[in-house]
Amino acid sequence: MREPSNEIVIYQNSEGNIKLDVLLNEETVWLTQEQMSELFQRDRTVITKHIANIFEEGELVEESNVHFLHIANSDKPVKHYNLDVIISVGYRVKSVQGTQFRIWATQRLKEYIVKGFALNDDRFKSGNSMNYFNELQERIREIRISERFFYQKIKDQGYLYHEH
Repeated sequence: MREPSNEIVIYQNSEGNIKLDVLLNEETVWLTQEQMSELFQRDRTVITKHIANIFEEGELVEESNVHFLHIANSDKPVKHYNLDVIISVGYRVKSVQGTQFRIWATQRLKEYIVKGFALNDDRFKSGNSMNYFNELQERIREIRISERFFYQKIKDQGYLYHEH
């Protein structure tokens, strides 16, 4: 794990972008309780309570959703929580920011369900995401190849016919 160094737009609210310096590691986002407090505009004790309930209720398993990391100005490791925990807290917290986060997350989920994909347009436009762009191109290429193989298999087995 490395120290947070990537500023990322978590979501956009009506006043502008909510940006946090987050840790990107193991294909997920990691935030501290303090960062979640800032994100959802709630006291840290509220965030702590929600996280404890998430683990106590068995919604998530603490061991696979928490990492300890040494950060600047701290003499002991600090707990970082992954995106699953962040989303769970976002759906529990009662605040204007929590509501905006839920609306944003629900829109992304609906987009994914309806379209089969969801994209962060700003990340692709920024030019800092060539790896994501290349991955997207490769995945589209694989889907296209798979479609051709499927069509060829149907054609080879005589399932397609032409009316005259």
